[in-house]
Amino acid sequence: MTDTSASRAAEAVFFTGFAVLICHELDAVLHHEWRVLPLVRMLPDAAGYVVFVLAHVPLFVALMLMLTSASARLRLGTRLGIDAFLLLHAVLHVLFRNHVHYDFAGWLSNGLIFGGAVVGALHLVLLRWPIAAVPESRPGRAGGRSRAGGGAS
Repeated sequence: MTDTSASRAAEAVFFTGFAVLICHELDAVLHHEWRVLPLVRMLPDAAGYVVFVLAHVPLFVALMLMLTSASARLRLGTRLGIDAFLLLHAVLHVLFRNHVHYDFAGWLSNGLIFGGAVVGALHLVLLRWPIAAVPESRPGRAGGRSRAGGGAS
């Protein structure tokens, strides 16, 4: 596998994990996840629902902006953060599984939760970096690709 095809495969794995996370959040509405979350669970059910859903709008906007940033470091850091969150998220679901309001069950809910963790871990394994070697901007964007040791031409 060439470096480009390996990079594209890792990218496909990452976006699969991100899509699984988004689908889990859809499933989380069905299963009233706000009833389990600290702070939000103290709200009346209707208010908790609204807060839970609306909180995801700026969260996903911020993530999408960071994932499409001109800064390669920010894009990579965001991907690493989402991978780590997918792993931590599965651990949190295990810890909360005995909560009185925990309602996640079945192959779909568990597949999204724990499948996301597997995909996040796989993406981390597929990544080959040091961050210092990542170019600062994307090809085709302002500034172009930076070259190691190169100055202005």
